[in-house]
Amino acid sequence: MKKLLHIIATPRGEESRTLQVTAAFLERFKKKYPDCKIDELNLTAEALQPFTARIVSGKYVLLGGKELTESLKDTWKNIEYHINRFLSADGYLITAPMWNFSIPYSLKHYIDIIVQPKYLFRYTDKGVEGLAKNRRMAVITSRGGDYSQESPFHAYDFQEPYLRFIFGFVGITDITFVNSQPMDMGEQTQKEKIEAAKELARKAADAF
Repeated sequence: MKKLLHIIATPRGEESRTLQVTAAFLERFKKKYPDCKIDELNLTAEALQPFTARIVSGKYVLLGGKELTESLKDTWKNIEYHINRFLSADGYLITAPMWNFSIPYSLKHYIDIIVQPKYLFRYTDKGVEGLAKNRRMAVITSRGGDYSQESPFHAYDFQEPYLRFIFGFVGITDITFVNSQPMDMGEQTQKEKIEAAKELARKAADAF
């Protein structure tokens, strides 16, 4: 693996419980791939392109199977930059806590930017074809409650199913999740769950 894109969707920095687990993944990953470039994209610090009327107009042009006009191309420069940065990676690591049962808005904004017709997917006679195939992804999350399959709250997890679907839509189906949970059930439980998640993260890095 030559390049890993690390997408960070938490604003808490050193206080982030999610990043604590990510650190364990990266430590093991770097040992396995010492020459791999790690491109860090902190979405909370990145000036992502707002979705203006002209940006949306460009999307409809592409959905219609046409090329962007010269006037629209200029407004799409930032979007194409992030798409090219995404596609230049061989693998992905996403660090994202659960917010309101789903993903932080910065990550949703980023996904809305890069998932564009012609660039990450296209329509064919056989249906939709993802254009980001043959890549791997690891997702490290932290949740205040327990949303595991054994939990009565499992149905409220809109984070993992959404991320699996949207990246599967563009061709990335080899996705490993490491979910640290529950984080808000006492300090001792939090410490134990973080340590358990770190070990799972190391194993995910070994298998990456």
